[in-house]
Amino acid sequence: MPRDSSATKARLLDAAFSEFAAYGIAGARVDRIAEAAGANKRLIYAYFGNKEQLFDEVLRRALAAGAESVPFDVDDLPGYAGAIFDHLVARPDLMRLRLWKLLERPSATEFEPEAFERKTAAVADAQQRGDLAREMPPVDLLTMILAAAQAWFWAAEGADAQASGSGWSPERLAEHRAAVVEAARRISEPKNADG
Repeated sequence: MPRDSSATKARLLDAAFSEFAAYGIAGARVDRIAEAAGANKRLIYAYFGNKEQLFDEVLRRALAAGAESVPFDVDDLPGYAGAIFDHLVARPDLMRLRLWKLLERPSATEFEPEAFERKTAAVADAQQRGDLAREMPPVDLLTMILAAAQAWFWAAEGADAQASGSGWSPERLAEHRAAVVEAARRISEPKNADG
């Protein structure tokens, strides 16, 4: 019976995601990834090259899945920030994976340059129409919106709650989300002509 290479690759990527999110690149073990995927570890090298290339593919795949799960809406940047926050609440391992990238692969090329450029262009167009604040360049405005959505996951309270496994109470979660949406609104809302 022939092997289903796409299914094997998918299992390896899923297992690698968990391994990298937990241990980073240096701490990840290809034998654990292969075992979790029910595959031969030689396939990791055959399909992906080395461990760093496997990490890059895992991160690229996670970012693409996130982009599909949280569609960009230039007409509702506060809602977009809230949706990103919700996505990260559901998948705290994404922030850990991103942190490992920043720590261990800082020189790796960005994984979504075209998507970010399209979003930035949409922000620039909305600023030109007067629909978004013009105080910041489009790239800075978009970066601040993304930073607001991720802020609680980098903050001490967020990191402690996620690391302990206890998470936030529903009330605190709602407060954090509301703060993200309000921050995004204040950053992006155009100033009215009167004030």
